[in-house]
Amino acid sequence: MRFSSRVPQRAAFAAAAVAVLLPLSACGGSGGSGGSSASGSGKIDGSITFQTWNLKTGYKSYFNNLIADFEKKYPGTHVKWVDQPADNYADKLSADASGGTLPDVVNVSPDLGAPLAKAGLALDLDSDPAAAKYKKEYLPGAWQSSQVPGLKGTYAFPWYLNTGPMFYNKALFKKAGLDPNKPPLTYEQLFSDALTMAKKSGGKVATLANVPTIEDFGRYGVKIMNSKGDGFTFNEPKGVKLLSEYVKLYKAHALDPQALTATPDSAGQKFLTQAVAMNPGSALDLGHFKTQAPSLYKNIGITPQITSTGKVNMYVMGLMVNANTKQKATSIAFAHYVTDAKNQLTFAKKAAIFPSTAGTLDDPYFTKEDGTDTARVRVAAAKSLKTAVNYTPVVFSDQMKTELGNEVAKALQGKESPQAALDAAVKSCDQLLKQS
Repeated sequence: MRFSSRVPQRAAFAAAAVAVLLPLSACGGSGGSGGSSASGSGKIDGSITFQTWNLKTGYKSYFNNLIADFEKKYPGTHVKWVDQPADNYADKLSADASGGTLPDVVNVSPDLGAPLAKAGLALDLDSDPAAAKYKKEYLPGAWQSSQVPGLKGTYAFPWYLNTGPMFYNKALFKKAGLDPNKPPLTYEQLFSDALTMAKKSGGKVATLANVPTIEDFGRYGVKIMNSKGDGFTFNEPKGVKLLSEYVKLYKAHALDPQALTATPDSAGQKFLTQAVAMNPGSALDLGHFKTQAPSLYKNIGITPQITSTGKVNMYVMGLMVNANTKQKATSIAFAHYVTDAKNQLTFAKKAAIFPSTAGTLDDPYFTKEDGTDTARVRVAAAKSLKTAVNYTPVVFSDQMKTELGNEVAKALQGKESPQAALDAAVKSCDQLLKQS
């Protein structure tokens, strides 16, 4: 899925962030800075280090002003801002964690925060009264996104979010005898409409250009992991049902024949040439359609992500507090300050992302269109975020995604049954989980 701003693109939030589990040990870290206050003093003063992930280039003034305002609000505090490049960010976190030099407040995606939490280096916000009191300020799904299977607690303040709507081609829906004003909202509706469109077009028009990912299993209502968080369960009957339906789509050409090797760009090109009827996208795509494919642009419909749970998927960034910081009170206060409703709204308007704080999505910026393509997509996406969840387990690594993708391809090609394919994927993912 492509997004409309540089911030989401540099990580694609957890979906495309470096997901390899860091080789951490629960060594005692000194925190990123010194200071006069003890960790448990409760006094907000002293110096802390705040680390972001490739944000200085576009948002230097914003963060400098934010830090200055915090230091003014809490005299005696000093925040040192360190911004790391996107490349090798996971390796940098690993080195800092192992060397005991992890900053006091760290920008992480859920998958990068999970190994830090497992190593005892991320503060459990739920068990610390100074942090837990802020829980009600955030969207429930956003707060839960930094919870780690097998551990109790929440390990990062939710920061900015993203999600994306689905685009669909009204003209293709109408040509297939489907109501162009009633696009599919659930997977059941999607499967039915996709088969109809393939039949009506003689297999020339597919509805989708992408194979199912772990997010699709989540949105379909499949239980991804067991309650202990030590094993995957997406090979349950509902998971097999989902993959079986995709097999039907693939055989009928309702799923594009090139879906097995599709990339976001190639899928977008299929939609652009009107060979595919639905595709996720962003405001940038709308602008591209307007200039490159006017006939498509005038027939563009915007609808929420397909989901049979009633909740769409979201991508999350958070701020983790170092469990070993010497300035716990100041670190918690600053992490909350950066992620409070006022500052999240300001940042969202600058970075074209979405806030994770409860009620902020009711701001007119997220509810009223102004005639631009950007606002059109922003309003559509914001509607779904209030109840959105992160369906990708924080421990689901890139290797696991590859294993699942390989087995899905075998099922679609008829080389394995859907049950056998998912059994094999679960087995491989369980082995990778144990290795981590």
